[in-house]
Amino acid sequence: MPPTEPRPEPPVPEGEIDIVLALSGLRAADAEDALRTLAAHLLDEGSVAEGFSAALLERERSYPTGLPTPLPTAIPHADPEFVHRPGLAIATLAEPVGFGEMGGGTDEDGQVRRLPVRLIAMPLLTDARAHLRALQHLMAVLRDEAQVTRLLDAADDTDLAGRASRLLAGEEDA
Repeated sequence: MPPTEPRPEPPVPEGEIDIVLALSGLRAADAEDALRTLAAHLLDEGSVAEGFSAALLERERSYPTGLPTPLPTAIPHADPEFVHRPGLAIATLAEPVGFGEMGGGTDEDGQVRRLPVRLIAMPLLTDARAHLRALQHLMAVLRDEAQVTRLLDAADDTDLAGRASRLLAGEEDA
């Protein structure tokens, strides 16, 4: 009997986004290590297809996702064809790792500027339009130093998932 592909879960109602993975205090040598770790967890859980990790890394090399927010964050993603379960994977890093700055910011040597990222918010989208409001709200959260600090202060994976869910739902006290 041939292996079956995981069935996609029903879409989340418009404007909402599920937390499909939360990792608190992830230890990573660099951005690629962090992304490979997240991708491996997502693949193990059936949230993404084979090839997601390679596509994610290639996209990050071509189009860096580090945001120069008050507390630098990264929003890496891959094409929808690799996503089985839409939502958001989120990770706090034990130590900052350098992500290239989105938009091609360069340093004085012409190299892509690296930002010391401690929070990764990875949208897993099958249709960005269906989650437009949630993505807009996510960007507002990432620009708010106090809200990002709440996420960074999460005690463990469960606490991080709960805090992220509450912040994305618009609850003030996450």
